[in-house]
Formats: sequence, structure tokens, C-alpha cells
Amino acid sequence: MVEELSREGAHVEAPAPSEPPPELWFRRGIHPLASLRELWQFRELTLSLAERDLRIRYSQAMLGAAWAILTPLLLMLAFGLVFTKFARIDTHGAPYALFAYLGLVPWTFFSSAVAQGGLSLTLNVPLLNKLYCPREVFPIAQVLVAAVDAAMATVVLVLLFAITGYAPRVESVWVPLLLLVLVAFTAGCTIAISVVVVYLRDLRLALPLALQFAIFVTPVAYGADVITRSTGLLSLYAALDPLVAVIDGLRRAVLWGQAPEGWPLLAGAGTSTLVLAGGFLLFKRLETGIADIA
Repeated sequence: MVEELSREGAHVEAPAPSEPPPELWFRRGIHPLASLRELWQFRELTLSLAERDLRIRYSQAMLGAAWAILTPLLLMLAFGLVFTKFARIDTHGAPYALFAYLGLVPWTFFSSAVAQGGLSLTLNVPLLNKLYCPREVFPIAQVLVAAVDAAMATVVLVLLFAITGYAPRVESVWVPLLLLVLVAFTAGCTIAISVVVVYLRDLRLALPLALQFAIFVTPVAYGADVITRSTGLLSLYAALDPLVAVIDGLRRAVLWGQAPEGWPLLAGAGTSTLVLAGGFLLFKRLETGIADIA
């Protein structure tokens, strides 16, 4: 207890400080460029983690890597049975199997990366406590795993083109730009969710439900024109969910021979950039408490 001498000479108890003075507060500085350089230095660790998770996932499974293909394939068959029987989906002349599968490949990549990467920190606590590295290597490794699965799933897409006799259009040159938007949005969401899960464990249970809900509000089984035909509303839709711009752009370029709509693509790209930058900064801000709380 702190005491001080009053003017009359008596000792009077002074209130103890409730918190340290401001000059002693810890303030974590975030240096994005330095953090990116450090992340690049640990790129081999990121690749090793991705390779480890791929081996663990498929080495003990009877079908092995075929599961990467079966997931979008079974969803395509389910959508085909439901939407071709009970709903009229305008595919603009393209076979519905191609129409649906072209939406399922990017969706499966996104959902797999978010579902697995969102739990990557809590599932790697022993490594977190023993190994020094940028903590974001764990969710990024899961994005790489999802990318490998998506690449294998495109084999079915090639087979569908051959079976249906429907050839991809020249405008497919837009695909790399659309994939860049997809990867940016997926990586940003995965990094942000992975660190928030450490502090809010209820999110682990809410995440699968959120993804199940998201597949129905994203034009995976249907076209974006089912929601709206207005370019302005479609741009707002893409700003809220960049997957809208990606999936609609892929269908326009690959199946219909059209360039992606400009304003929705710009809106989706803008949101993806903000999500990636914001997710990374949020991760670095909360990174110091990961090892103690996870």
C-alpha cells in the first residue's frame, strides 16, 4: 500500500494505480513490408506444411486423391437432378453439367480453404509452441492444399468438355485475372478467420453452417441473373460476395464467349483486395496472443 505524508504530518494512504502509466504500455507495431519479407523467407516451410497435410489427408484414404474430384462431382450431379427437374436455369445454351461444375470448382476451393485453414492454428498448437515462424504460414498452407485439390478437380472439367462436345471460348484468356481475384479473397478470408477462431472458439461450430448457407446465396447452382439483371445491383452483389464476380465471369468467358462484366469485376476485385489487406493486418495485430490462447 502506498502512503504519503499529509501537510499535518500524518501518514495518509494514497490510492494504488489501477494500471501502468501510458509510457509503459506495450504497443505492437505492424510493418507490412517487413512481415511480407519474413513470410517469403519461410516459403519453404509453407510448402512443407502443405505437402504434409496433403500426405496425411490422402495416404490413409482408400480412394486417395480421388476425393478432391468426388466432392464437386457429386455436388454437380445433385444440382443437376434438382435444378434440371424442378427449376429452369438459363445456361445460355451451355450444358448444365458444365455450367454447374464451372461454379463448383472455385466454390470448392474457397470453402475447403476457409474450412481447413480456419482451424489451422488451433490444430497446430504443438508446432506453434516449439517453432518460430510467421504464424500465417499455417492458414496459407491450407490455401495451397485447396489449390492443389482444385487443380485436380479441373480434370473432370476437361472430360466434361470432351463428353459434351462443347469447346471453351477464346475469351478464356480472362480466366487468370478471375483466379487472381478468387485467390486474394480466399486467402484474406482464411487468414482472418484462422486468427479470430483462436479468440472466439464458437466460430469453429458456426463456420460449417456459414459455408452451407453461403453456397446457396452464391450463384453456384444457378446464374447471377437469377438474383438480378441490373449491372448496378450485380456490382453491389459482387462487392458483398466477390465469388459472384468470379463465377459469373468464368461462365461468361469460358462458356459464352463474353468478357466479364466490368463493374461487377471491379467491385469484386476491390473487395478482395480489402479483405486480403485487412485480414493480413488483423492477423498481425492479434498474432502475439496466439501461442498463449490457442
